[in-house]
Parts: sequence; C-alpha cells; structure tokens
Amino acid sequence: MSQRDTLVHLFAGGCGGTVGAILTCPLEVVKTRLQSSSVTLCICTVNGASMARVAPPGPLHCLRLILEKEGPRSLFRGLGPNLIGVAPSRAIYFAAYSSTKERLNCVFEPDSTQVHMTSAGIAGFTAITATNPIWLIKTRLQLDARNRGERRMNAFECVRRVYQTDGLRGFYRGMSASYAGISETVIHFVIYESIKRRLLEAKAATHMDEHEDTAKDASDFVGMMLAAATSKTCATSIAYPHEVIRTRLREEGNKYRAFFQSLNLVIREESYRALYRGLTTHLVRQIPNTAIMMCTYEFVVYLLDG
Repeated sequence: MSQRDTLVHLFAGGCGGTVGAILTCPLEVVKTRLQSSSVTLCICTVNGASMARVAPPGPLHCLRLILEKEGPRSLFRGLGPNLIGVAPSRAIYFAAYSSTKERLNCVFEPDSTQVHMTSAGIAGFTAITATNPIWLIKTRLQLDARNRGERRMNAFECVRRVYQTDGLRGFYRGMSASYAGISETVIHFVIYESIKRRLLEAKAATHMDEHEDTAKDASDFVGMMLAAATSKTCATSIAYPHEVIRTRLREEGNKYRAFFQSLNLVIREESYRALYRGLTTHLVRQIPNTAIMMCTYEFVVYLLDG
C-alpha cells in the first residue's frame, strides 16, 4: 500500500467517525448512563398504594430524567473528547485495517475470512491502545450528572482529577474490557466484508449480462449501509457485555478494578440481565452510527481514489 493510499484511508476513517459521533451523541450519553452502576429510585403504585423500589431506568425514562434535571445540553456531554478522539481513533483503525489486510493478502488467500479477522483484530488493538485515555475522559464527563444551573466539570478538570486520584494508570482503566471488545469488531468486519463481497459479485454478474458500466452509484452506498447495519447488529448482540464492564471500570472509585472481577461482581449483585443494560439504546445508536460511518468512509475513499 502506497503512502497516498494510507493517507486516504486515514482521512476517510476520520471523516466517517466524526460524522457518526455528532449525529448520535445523545444516544451515546443515555447508553452510558444505563450501563453505569447508578440506579434510580422509582415510585410505583400497587393497588392504589405507593411503594418505592430501586431499579434501573429504561431508555426513555433515562432520557426524560436527563432533560428534566440537567437540560438538553447534557445530551451532548463528552462530545468534545468524542470529536477529539473519534477522528484519530477511526483514522488509526481504518489505516491499520487496510494496511494489515494488504499485507496478509500476500500471505493467505486474498480477502479470506482469516485475513479479515486478523486485520480487524490488529486494527482494534492498535486503536484502543492509542486512544483509551480520551474515551475514559468522555465516559467520566457523560456520567457527571449535574442539576440545571450547577457548574459542570470540563475535560481539563476531569483530566486533573483522574491524574490526582489514580495517576497515569488511571487513564487506562477499562482498556482490558476494550481489548475483550475486539471480538465485536472482528465479527462485525467479517460479516460486513462477506456481505459487501456478495453485493459486488451480484452487481458484477448483472452488469456483465447487461454490458453496463460498473461505476459506483447511489444503490452501492445504500447496500454498504445495510451491510454495515446488519453486521454491527449481529456483532453487538453477541459481544455487548464488555461494554457494560468497560463503563463500570471507568467509573470513579475502586469498586470495579479488573475485567473478570467486575464481571463477577455485576452478575452477583445485579444478575446476568445487568450485562445487557442499555443494549436497546446501544443498538438504536450504533446501527445508524456504523452505517453512516462506513458509508462516509467508503464514499470518501471512492472520491479520493477517483
């Protein structure tokens, strides 16, 4: 792969990640709140009598609480670090993925499942290691619930607080869960590349019969969006618990210290269902985010490659 090709994938990956992050930020905030260990006191009415119980809120209830107590601006908490991190993260990811795939195609069967899985795994590991401190700050800001009128913690204050509390190691909390989440990325790209290849083969066969030009058109990008949405749905549903554990590890305090310790603690205290808290919101956010990101990525690559 030439230096120009690498820069194209870097730029395209950054553009895709940025567009997706901006459009889906409110859902990201709701999802993070649902994944956290905080609970809400709900007042339930049974046979005319009121009784209090502690239970995690649903997505709509959580959204309403944020709007009522904190205001609409809170739905964009953490957007700054998100925008700072998403471009380099996705740029590093896509560049590493494309570069690794190019090299492995010379070793294994070109564009095989083995190539896609290995490339996705290496790309995920590279991006996670490089950008974890940014995502930790983003999560802390999203979990920082303040009532209307209260002064909100900004990113610089959050950085200072993390460093004073845990030192440099504090910026890498949750990285073990992110490494576990590489499995989601691998599953996603294997399914995505498979669907994409089948779509291209189907189009090539059609145009071969009709003797038409095989240049990309709007239907190709729609197909890529559907392929990305389908693959991400499957991958997320399988690997979602790592998301909950990662959020718990990034919370303030020392209750959650390591991946398996946190996993056992969540199951023991809240049951297995807690490992899927926020899944609906995550899917509602992640599917359009991934579709937008992948479509933007493919479109920018297509434009720059001419």
